[in-house]
Amino acid sequence: VQLQASGGGLVQPGGSLRLSCAVSGSIFRINAMRWHRQAPGKQRELVAGIISGGITNYADSVKGRFTISRDNAGNTVYLQMNSLKPEDTAVYYCSAEIKPDVFRTSRDFWGQGTQVTVSS
Repeated sequence: VQLQASGGGLVQPGGSLRLSCAVSGSIFRINAMRWHRQAPGKQRELVAGIISGGITNYADSVKGRFTISRDNAGNTVYLQMNSLKPEDTAVYYCSAEIKPDVFRTSRDFWGQGTQVTVSS
């Protein structure tokens, strides 16, 4: 199983970015997909998550500004980030709770990080 994240970059305060994370490989079922971030000198934090059925949750700091979604096939997760602030600057990581096949139990898989920098 591989997760490939993309979409980071440099944006001015108030701007928008959309991150994508595509899952490939042996996938029997994806239970949940999440975005996390880690700013310099800080612990990694959960930003947003989406589970089967489309139920979403968000960190308080991003509610109303960020939207997590999945494509119809369910193998790609997006994070639409609007009204970005300098404090959103961090490396963003995607993760997915995946059951690889009928024999193995579900576990978390992680993608590589993508840098988001919000600065004027």
